[in-house]
Amino acid sequence: MERATTTISIQVNKKDKELATGILSSLGLNMSTYLNMAIKQLINKNGVPFDVVNQAPKKELLEAIQEKEDILSGKINAKSYTNMYEMLKDLKE
Repeated sequence: MERATTTISIQVNKKDKELATGILSSLGLNMSTYLNMAIKQLINKNGVPFDVVNQAPKKELLEAIQEKEDILSGKINAKSYTNMYEMLKDLKE
């Protein structure tokens, strides 16, 4: 007779496993139950049950990058410093 279950062995970063185990424990779950749930969702959705995408940069980062480009291209006139002490002096004023 065929077994109804099988074993999967995976390697995971130790710290990640500890953090995940703590979260699952607070939810009343263990790693095996969670992985079985994740596999069932994978089957039900016929694909990964969450978005697998490159994180889009935040608006603030895009604005900072544009500001840097504008400074380098001369669109924005920005003061420059020859050392950090000059900059700190300006920051204190």
